Amino acid sequence: MKGVFHLAKSAVHDNEKKLNIREIIQQKKKSRSVNNYTEKLIPKILFGIAAISVLTTIGIVLTLITETIAFFKDVSFIDFFTGTQLKPLGENAVFGVLPLLTGTIISTLIAMLVAIPVGLMTAIFLSEYASEKTRKALKPLLEILAGIPTIVYGFFAFTFVTPLLRSFIPGLEPTNILSPGIVMGIMIIPMVASLSEDAMSSVPNAMREGALALGATKLEVTWKVVVPAAISGIIASFVLGISRAIGETMIVTIASGSSKNFTFDVTQSMQTMTAYIVEVTGGEAAAGTTLYYSLYAVAMTLFVFTLIMNLLAQYISRRFREEY
Repeated sequence: MKGVFHLAKSAVHDNEKKLNIREIIQQKKKSRSVNNYTEKLIPKILFGIAAISVLTTIGIVLTLITETIAFFKDVSFIDFFTGTQLKPLGENAVFGVLPLLTGTIISTLIAMLVAIPVGLMTAIFLSEYASEKTRKALKPLLEILAGIPTIVYGFFAFTFVTPLLRSFIPGLEPTNILSPGIVMGIMIIPMVASLSEDAMSSVPNAMREGALALGATKLEVTWKVVVPAAISGIIASFVLGISRAIGETMIVTIASGSSKNFTFDVTQSMQTMTAYIVEVTGGEAAAGTTLYYSLYAVAMTLFVFTLIMNLLAQYISRRFREEY
């Protein structure tokens, strides 16, 4: 009897093992099917997320194109891009974009004359000369500037920088393009410095050590080895800084005024393309009017201008990368 009972018990145990193995196989099949479904689903989700940004860009461009075409039905294309007067209000309205284009270019040039030298020198100091302790202390402090709202920069330019400059430049108008240009440069310094420092820090130390072993000084290593090796990243920081300056709105709206002067005198009040868009959208531009459509024409001009600049910067960066 004991033998029979033992055989029966072992048979039951074997059946339980078989059931457990079958359950494990079924669970693995289920998990495998779920994993396969997930693997097929995730690329579709990621594609949909990526398509949102592309479709949004296409929608913006199509909107700009259609509304800009409506504007050029009423205003001559040649007059718009060659006109030196911009008087959008009144019965005899004149739409010439050159005053806005000039104000945008001049403010951007002033900003980059401040941001590029200071930002690049700061990046070189942080990457090549500062100790690790100094770098960890200074870099976060520098990046705090990037977190200040632009409207604060605008009031800073209007209430502090402009009065300070007028004490040295008596002919400087209360609203001018010089003051916001300088403050925009201060705002862009953290962007240029941080990105340039990251590019230079990524240069292998073996290149520095090899140059030093050949007898080069620290300054020669910096300018003849590190900077050329990181030139593509440095140029990318310049491009982002220029794009940031071109698209800046609040600083120029507050501190540069709304005078649509076609001039190269930085002491006078001028208006940029972004400031014009703010002025018109904040006014009473009825939908369907020429003034309303001029917003899209100016925005399209700004878009094309920025696109050309980015393409040019990519070409320059590629050429430098091939040379070095």
